[in-house]
Amino acid sequence: MTEYSELHCLSNFSFLRGASHPEELVQRAAALGYRALALTDECSVAGVVCAHREIEEQQLDLQLIVGSEFRHPSGVYVLLAPDRQGYAELCTLITRCRRAATKGEYEFEPHMLAALTHCLLLWQPAPGQAAQWYPLLQKSFSPPESDRLWLLAERTLDEYDNDTYAPMRQLSSELSLPVVAASHVHMHHPDRQSLQDCLTAIRLNRPVASIRDRLFANGERHLRSARKLQRLYPQAWLQATQDITQRCRFHLSEIAYQYPTDSVPEGRQASDYLRELVNDGISKRFPQGASDSIRNTIEKELALISQKGYEHYFITLYDIVRFARSRNIMCQGRGSAANSIVCYCLFLTEVNPEEVQLLFERFISAERHEPPDIDIDFESQRREEVIQHIYQRYGRDRAALAATVIRYRPRSALRDVAKALGLNSTEQEQLVSRYAGRYLGKDWMDHVFSQKPSPQQTLLRRLTEEILGFPRHLSQHVGGFVITEGLLPSLVPVENASMDDRTVIQWDKDDLETLGLMKVDILGLGMMTAIRRSLNHLKLSMSDIPRGDAATYRMLQKADSIGVFQVESRAQMNMLPRLKPRCYYDLVVQVAIVRPGPIHGDMVHPYLKRRNGDEAADYPLPELKPILERTYGVPLFQEQVIAFAMVAADFSAAEADQLRRSMASWRRKGHMHRLQQRLEENMLKKGFSPDYIQRIQRQLEGFGEYGFPESHAASFALLVYITAWLKCHHPGVFLAALLNSQPMGFYSPAQLIHDARLHQVYVHPVDINHSQWDHHCQQDGSVRLGLRLVKGLTQSSAVRLTEQRPAEGYQSISQCVRRAALNRHEREALASAAAFQGLSEHRYHARWQVSDPGASYEAQTELFDQDSPQHHLWPLQAPDEVDNLLEDYASLGVTLGRHPMEVLREQGLLGSSVTASGLRQQAHGSECYLSGVVTCRQRPGTASGVTFVTLEDETGCANVVVWLATAKRQLQTLMHATLLQVYGKVEQDPDSGITHVIAYRLLDLSGTLERLQTRSHDFH
Repeated sequence: MTEYSELHCLSNFSFLRGASHPEELVQRAAALGYRALALTDECSVAGVVCAHREIEEQQLDLQLIVGSEFRHPSGVYVLLAPDRQGYAELCTLITRCRRAATKGEYEFEPHMLAALTHCLLLWQPAPGQAAQWYPLLQKSFSPPESDRLWLLAERTLDEYDNDTYAPMRQLSSELSLPVVAASHVHMHHPDRQSLQDCLTAIRLNRPVASIRDRLFANGERHLRSARKLQRLYPQAWLQATQDITQRCRFHLSEIAYQYPTDSVPEGRQASDYLRELVNDGISKRFPQGASDSIRNTIEKELALISQKGYEHYFITLYDIVRFARSRNIMCQGRGSAANSIVCYCLFLTEVNPEEVQLLFERFISAERHEPPDIDIDFESQRREEVIQHIYQRYGRDRAALAATVIRYRPRSALRDVAKALGLNSTEQEQLVSRYAGRYLGKDWMDHVFSQKPSPQQTLLRRLTEEILGFPRHLSQHVGGFVITEGLLPSLVPVENASMDDRTVIQWDKDDLETLGLMKVDILGLGMMTAIRRSLNHLKLSMSDIPRGDAATYRMLQKADSIGVFQVESRAQMNMLPRLKPRCYYDLVVQVAIVRPGPIHGDMVHPYLKRRNGDEAADYPLPELKPILERTYGVPLFQEQVIAFAMVAADFSAAEADQLRRSMASWRRKGHMHRLQQRLEENMLKKGFSPDYIQRIQRQLEGFGEYGFPESHAASFALLVYITAWLKCHHPGVFLAALLNSQPMGFYSPAQLIHDARLHQVYVHPVDINHSQWDHHCQQDGSVRLGLRLVKGLTQSSAVRLTEQRPAEGYQSISQCVRRAALNRHEREALASAAAFQGLSEHRYHARWQVSDPGASYEAQTELFDQDSPQHHLWPLQAPDEVDNLLEDYASLGVTLGRHPMEVLREQGLLGSSVTASGLRQQAHGSECYLSGVVTCRQRPGTASGVTFVTLEDETGCANVVVWLATAKRQLQTLMHATLLQVYGKVEQDPDSGITHVIAYRLLDLSGTLERLQTRSHDFH
């Protein structure tokens, strides 16, 4: 029986066309005994690395051919890459087509094929089109020396089969072209036909029932058995698949990446220049002179960098950071870069190597054949300047952002499938509203669908299960740049992003790691913007801030950390009084300890007991003491676990690196099994208890869910301390900076303002005669709210208003409107926000003054000039307190009046609920009612399924613990209430002073706040 290779196959990376994952396709092809599979997604190679990775990891006996399909009114054109040059041609053509169109589209014309000198072409001309286009294709693909053109014959056994099959034989004879067989594959198995129909409906944005003429007539577009193929096609056509396979020898491993060399001065060697930069950094970082240990480590690092050929990588990053600092853009490296003293000397990271325990092997090792991973955070409001600098310096043909694959998750899957099956918008939303997130685990569909489903519900459920995890479209990575020495489209296609002036490649970060391509993460961090604004106001630099400030640490020990970077969540705030940080390294631990790794490994309580002196540190082996001493014998960080494996289980450096890689994919694919067995066997030989080994294993699994290395925590801990110091000593400056840096963090502007006022920061309202666009801190430490808070007011209009403001201020509303040229929408927004205070009696009066029912505003100048706070034709009733509160929230999102809870409490609408501050006076074990605005819901990924809810009232915030059983009973109230009343038991920790309520019963009081637009920060 003739061998067969499928040469025309679409995966689900042909978005909303293909109905199978690349991994499923290669597995099925191998199981059917295919020799090769060509993945030919439409104008894309986005799925080929997934297929390549699956073949390599599963050791499948299958050859992967890289190709792509291009559709045109004249027919279907399938290009295959036979070698490295052909692959470069293919990627360049895809780039050309994609860059000529908007995101998600492409523009292809057959004449573009003339430039291809290596690719193979499988051509399926549309009826009547062969004569027009054959001369062009013959000239390009069938020169005397090498035929690269075949007719593509595909039998789909539908009503059109005879119309396409018989003419293909005749056309082959007329044009003297060989024919190759294929199956126009859209799915690995015919069972996916219903899903393929559903995807078509989603793509066309119409219900399946209305597009029957656009659906495939049957499920024949799948990977067929050899026996069936023998019945369908002549032997010669099947043999042609093998002739083509024989010519396609390209393998993705042939892609060779070259680092950009632009940043090395002409005539200089990269290694010499890097050493010069490092030596210059040593003199600045260690003005008193570097120790012998530091210098020895630097020499070790430089030698390894030279061995791996990474000099240009470090110099490129240095050049990017140097540009940012030349523009006064704050930045800081994090991640594994903090393990490198070279990075510290190049100012890529601010982590002092003398303050943390380095593990350079996590950063670079001789056994690793991939570039190091360096993430650089830039202040978010100015990151775009850095991104555009990279584009300008290297050009769009050498630099682009990595992609992020947006995949179907439960809510989007339910909504799109329901719409495809014809459910109306109301029915769709009712269905989606029944999804309860992680509360019901794997059984969530049982909650969404009834126990006695209709046939339509059964189909909807099956299709939803199948589409989960499917790629929906490509988006741009948050900041991962790929920069090359040569042309980037010769490595991977580049296409337009949805944002202007952005281009992205078709591979994501996992694909880049698989192929060993350099990615530089240019990330945005809102807190850096807030820090830079604060320091500019204070005329300080980060180095001017004193380390070890006792008042700052006392504040943190009390969990007074709203607005402080990284430690403002309720889980972190619960940990602060327990950990009681007293120094920088305590903050490193604080950042990392409230993470899945330590929690899953049951490491948190042992660490706290030893940290607080309740039990002695214990080291299972004397050799582990240098690794675990700083954390009292308890492994908390990824670096410690890696070093632990090298000592406790005799892992080699290469195995340790495999362990590092596998942590991230434990839950997804189970790559850890072999390493897990080796770890357990070797630890048992060395006398470790099975219980201790299981804790280590669970910790590894937790790191896989969200790993936190010490180097990462060390970088973040610096920002924790800086922001805590600012909050402690300059709360007004810090508040203004936080407000000007929104959106960011856990808390809304209203919550930040409320917290600042509890810390005696006086906040002035928005006022056209005193406010700028930005919020600003005044000399007395108070804060004046800025015009940026006014909903509906643009920055350009606000700037115009302030620029035209007289030195003595506006004397009337009409003067302000005329000079600032405010349109009706803008002046009504200012009036609603009470920004005209001082020029009118109240906001209703101001709104009446700026109303303009039809005539031009200038025509009413004379009338308005008569207006003044004391002059109007008839009195308007002033808004009462509740009306003002509602107007504040509607127009500004905040209020400087009394807290809504105080008003509701005064009106008797909260019953006997205690306040947040009063909760601390309740006896441990007592029961009470507690009411507040829901500001945050958090559900850590722990087996207990606990949910933490933060309630805010006029006295502060209180924490509510909702156990899983209670959550399931009252799920809708828990998830949707904006104002919640809780009845439960008070629990107090006598050591830390932490007080919370264990919820028994939840009551939704949102109706009392239905006119207030309050928003909680949920499940982040």
